[in-house]
Amino acid sequence: MATEGVSRADARSGLRRELILQAAIAQADAGGLEAVSMRRLAETLEFAPMALYRHVANKDDLIDAMVDAVYGEIELPVAGPDWKSAMRRRAISVRDALSRHRWAIGLMESRRTPGPANLRHHDAVIGSLRAGGFDIAMVAHAYSLLDGYIYGFALTKMNLPFQTSEEVPDVAAQMLAPFPAGEYPYLLEILTDHVMKPGYDYADEFEYGLDLILDSLERLREEA
Repeated sequence: MATEGVSRADARSGLRRELILQAAIAQADAGGLEAVSMRRLAETLEFAPMALYRHVANKDDLIDAMVDAVYGEIELPVAGPDWKSAMRRRAISVRDALSRHRWAIGLMESRRTPGPANLRHHDAVIGSLRAGGFDIAMVAHAYSLLDGYIYGFALTKMNLPFQTSEEVPDVAAQMLAPFPAGEYPYLLEILTDHVMKPGYDYADEFEYGLDLILDSLERLREEA
């Protein structure tokens, strides 16, 4: 009876698991996962910390739910003959979700107690590849290759020493200033003749590499 009374009190006050999850994701988006704590969440939501534990078992339970919410934002690939388009859209959707939630990059494949969106996503990717004609071994190869590229690119982009293309000239000048002119001619060439050209965006490199991978997978699938 006491638990039922607590639940009704929380319902009347507006506290629920979804509200806690939204606040946790907002804190992580702003300051990284280290910015998330039950104490800070309680302060943000203006509830006693113990009230949160009636909806979230512990920090791991919260992180499981946060990761599941990110999976819920990703477009599920459709099972059918056009696996290539489905995988391309899915990869771009993952990239976009990770750009919104940078804290999640190293957590997406880490959960021992994954939520339904997490499991649904993995099942859909496998199903799309299987429907596209991949055998089990090739599904494993393709999934590993695609996710290694997606997460690797997202991590690289997140750690670049600049946020926009407009910052590149200043960053490049600072990097090369301690060294004699002409010390690194090929690096200088790509910076001046390509990276610093108007319209260049490192993020555009993602789809170029993605298409190379998908084309290679298509060729290997046809050979098999």
